[in-house]
Amino acid sequence: MIPAAGARDRRELWIGLSLGLYATAVGLTPGVVLKAALCAPLILIPLSWRLLATSTAWLTLFFACALLAPPLPIRLGDSGPHVALLIAGAGLVIGFLRLPEWRFRADLLTRSMLAIWFVFACSVTLAALYSGPTVAAGSLARVLLFGISIYIFLYVRDGPFRMRSEQEFRAIRFLFWAGVLSALFACVDFYFQFPAPAGYEQQFIWLDTGVYRRAQGVFYEASTLGNLCAFFLEMIAVAMFQSKPDRPFSRLALFFGGAVLATALVLSFSRASLVNLAVALAVLLWLHRKQIRWRRLIISVAFFGASAAAVLLAAFPAFTGMAWLRLFNALRYFSESPNAVLSGRVASWQTLVNFLALNPWHALLGVGYKTLPYSDFIGGTAVGDNTYLTLLVETGIIGLAAVIALNCAVLLDAFRAARSATPLRSFCGTWMACFWAGQVVQMFSADLLTYWRVLPVYLFVLALAVREEAQ
Repeated sequence: MIPAAGARDRRELWIGLSLGLYATAVGLTPGVVLKAALCAPLILIPLSWRLLATSTAWLTLFFACALLAPPLPIRLGDSGPHVALLIAGAGLVIGFLRLPEWRFRADLLTRSMLAIWFVFACSVTLAALYSGPTVAAGSLARVLLFGISIYIFLYVRDGPFRMRSEQEFRAIRFLFWAGVLSALFACVDFYFQFPAPAGYEQQFIWLDTGVYRRAQGVFYEASTLGNLCAFFLEMIAVAMFQSKPDRPFSRLALFFGGAVLATALVLSFSRASLVNLAVALAVLLWLHRKQIRWRRLIISVAFFGASAAAVLLAAFPAFTGMAWLRLFNALRYFSESPNAVLSGRVASWQTLVNFLALNPWHALLGVGYKTLPYSDFIGGTAVGDNTYLTLLVETGIIGLAAVIALNCAVLLDAFRAARSATPLRSFCGTWMACFWAGQVVQMFSADLLTYWRVLPVYLFVLALAVREEAQ
């Protein structure tokens, strides 16, 4: 006993002495950059040890970085590199080290995900052929970014991911509050118009008081923020139909988070995300049509709507009036000038349709995934803002069929999970069934598969909904 205690004391002495000498070396090193480089191992080593010790820690860190951290201020790509990519790489290593724990199932949902990723990967060759190696490199990067979402789904459903039911509910709470914090920062960012930390989409609002960047928070574009807000607002709606013991949040938390998310959604100016939310709520009401208490529902919606409207009117009076006017004009003039109402999308769609009409053979295999905004191969750059039409041009009929198959598989599995007797699976299944129905519609006006920082969150919830059946 005594020799063992002495050995432990000597070991602690040597550790303390080594840390002291290391700290002295850091203090004597000139320059902040070199000091930071020397300090990095003190953070990276225990962090790596923690990530390797469990199967879930890297996911928590990845979601925190993806939802709350901005891109690094480095000129690379559209918005600069993101620290979440390093965490995703660590997750890939952890999955490889835990390979014996995988129980892979090749069902329809898995096959559809892998099929669309394979189509994207194969189209990189066409991108190099038609648009050159630089554009092809960007295409490959976006294929890999899309693969992160698929990997997380498979890791949670078929891989080493291990959590009890109460831990999975805590994971959902963590995601919800991370989403609320991200939306809250977006509101503050819109009010103070902080300088963008890295590259961002040129999306502005013209008011009498000046020109303002649309609310986007830590994301590259405002529509990503709007899509995330719609996702969690739908979660709130699903939670309101849960019985009190099965509800993952208190009513106060739901109302507070809902007010913040709704405010950020409006400030993002993403009308397509509003349509997404409307479709999702319609599906939710249809699912619960037999047990809806209409009086209670109307009171809750009125209270929630009034809270969000009050926040908007108090903080952004000029914007609120203009937002309502823009929505009214969109409904009024849509039949007369759809291209103006849809922010030029109709003209872009017409360009793509004309290209396919003149070159129908390109509808077979496409011209390369995510090449349209960066290549003039079709006669000029084009932002399709339509998942289906864009994939038809970029990846051909095979890519279009793959995304339709993916949507069908997600909806089928989500609706099946919604009927489960397990509270967690039923909650996540209903949530994803309603939200993905909205996604299917929003895909007509946005390329949602490129939202690599929020898509993993969606597929994580889907994996929680179907993983019990998979095991």
